[in-house]
Amino acid sequence: MLTRVAVIAHRGASAAYPENTVEAFRGAQRLGADMVELDARRTADGRIVVHHDAHLPDGRAIHEVEARDLPRHLPSLADALDACGPMGVNIEIKNWPSDPDFEPTDIVAAAVVDLADRVDRPDRLLVSCFHRPTIDHVRKWRPGLATGYLHARIDGPTALAEAVAHGHGALHPWDPLVNAELVRAAHSEGVRVNVWTVDGPDRMAELVSWGVDGIVTNVPDIARAVVDAG
Repeated sequence: MLTRVAVIAHRGASAAYPENTVEAFRGAQRLGADMVELDARRTADGRIVVHHDAHLPDGRAIHEVEARDLPRHLPSLADALDACGPMGVNIEIKNWPSDPDFEPTDIVAAAVVDLADRVDRPDRLLVSCFHRPTIDHVRKWRPGLATGYLHARIDGPTALAEAVAHGHGALHPWDPLVNAELVRAAHSEGVRVNVWTVDGPDRMAELVSWGVDGIVTNVPDIARAVVDAG
């Protein structure tokens, strides 16, 4: 486990490169990131690819398109993990009930678990999701795989209580919901706190002073400087 505050590159080094691309992931390492955060969605033929939105810029829904027909810059999850090299990887499973590709049987979660079984270092992976039942499935299927509960719509103490009750080792709160009390409460329960998405150096420094475990950012080079200075 990292003992310092982890710099987590949001969709790769997304301020400097196109987000969720091999270039962004490789660039994140060059800019000093400890980890990469990326988004996993399914295609029509059951492949897992990395893309934030449910739709491509041309309007096609990814879950209705076969992998071979996707834009070439859109990587498979396996290729993305390779591009991240030795860095840790936070795989965010995209599976929210209002999404057009929502799957209550958690196809993407199952595929992520399967891939985690086949990588050289599953200990560098952290799987997260806004939909708690989805991340609960990951926890049930592979108790040894690190999991994080993402949240933005509920208050921090409630989300923390859910994370603890369901055995998730990390809480991933939206930055405006984070204060020193939440960080202390999480740590008292043995839960790590990775905050998203933070690009301002002053706020980064405040979070570092509170002892957060990770800062998810579009500018990993700036975060690296702040963390190292703290």
